[in-house]
Amino acid sequence: MDRFAHLPTLACALALVLGAPSSGHAQSTRAFHAARMLDVRSGEMLTDVTVLVEGDRIAAVNPARLPSGVEVVDMGDVTLLPGFMDLHTHLAGQLGPNSFTAPVTETLADQAFHAAHYARITVMAGFTTVRDFGGDATVALKHAQERGEVLSPRVVPSRNTLGITGGHCDITGFAPGVLETGPEDGIADGPWEVVKAVRYQIKHGAEVIKTCATAGVLSFEGPVGAQQYSFEELKAMVDEAARHGVKVAAHAHGTEGIKAAVRAGVASIEHGSILDDEAIELMKEHGTYLVPTTYLAERIPLDVLPPPVRAKAETVLPQARESLRRAIAAGVKIAFGTDAAVYPHGENAKEFEVLVRLGMSPLEALRTATLYAADLLGKDDRGIIEPGRLADLVAVPGNPLDDITATERVAWVVQGGKIVKRPHPAG
Repeated sequence: MDRFAHLPTLACALALVLGAPSSGHAQSTRAFHAARMLDVRSGEMLTDVTVLVEGDRIAAVNPARLPSGVEVVDMGDVTLLPGFMDLHTHLAGQLGPNSFTAPVTETLADQAFHAAHYARITVMAGFTTVRDFGGDATVALKHAQERGEVLSPRVVPSRNTLGITGGHCDITGFAPGVLETGPEDGIADGPWEVVKAVRYQIKHGAEVIKTCATAGVLSFEGPVGAQQYSFEELKAMVDEAARHGVKVAAHAHGTEGIKAAVRAGVASIEHGSILDDEAIELMKEHGTYLVPTTYLAERIPLDVLPPPVRAKAETVLPQARESLRRAIAAGVKIAFGTDAAVYPHGENAKEFEVLVRLGMSPLEALRTATLYAADLLGKDDRGIIEPGRLADLVAVPGNPLDDITATERVAWVVQGGKIVKRPHPAG
């Protein structure tokens, strides 16, 4: 028993460091009143709106009468929106000068502290759900959030990303023998190893499988757009995941890798940096989502990148912007994702403004982080404010249909009926 004696002290330290919710338990019934509310499905902006919440669910919108004695929370001159969803985050770290040595200097415990710290920042920015690609640390974060131990978005975790030996999702840049990995860690070659890797990730908490269909930027392997997994490997991955009711998200920069992943049946292409007409048409034909992660092009700290990595970033990021512009114009399905960690966590909402700048309407941009994100996740309990949905709400000043940057100034955050952020009193 002595080896567990430290746990109460550690639990106290975690509560202090990680910022566990301090607003107390939500009442069983509560009403939220706001000057405006956006119906993201119809696009209608409703005024003088009251949302009745029972437990963690929305009970009614503008009910004829409120229950006797119910607490009414007046949110003021704000627009009420569904809680935002970011479908491409890395909560267990943040890009900086030590990132490329972190795999051999940090432990899983370090990653867990990072994840909880950045999770709090993310939910306070209005993101009540994330799909996170961060290994065991964010599988554990999901469970801690569900137990109410930390303030965090709801987490849909991937556990370890699948990639080829020596590829973008392997740990490269070190001497032979340093952090060599296998299928349990996500590094798998050939269809049967890939199947084993999928099964192992799902066994240990993955609710989505992420794979590296192509090379990438923040690694030391070859050309950024080179295809890495073959069609046969990708198809085996998608088919095995589907048997477990799990979707596959494919990191893919280069055109041929994007096409192979779409043909194999992945649910989403992450980044999608170099799209040609055929890739765009394939995505539309298959109903494949693009998760573009485009804001980071303006915010990535190029000066901390090793020269070969910086060269890849400077090559591919301008192409990614143009590809996204074309995808928006062509009507490719787009869901909101940012690659948070490549830029500072908490700036997630700045992705909205870039989507609008590249040709998307403000309403469509908001749908990418609500209705469309929920569709890609396969979760029908969130993404819109209506009875029966989770009471995950954000409130922003002004009208985001007139000024999409209002999403960057979140005043209120409600998660499961609990207020986790409110404006500070004046004075």
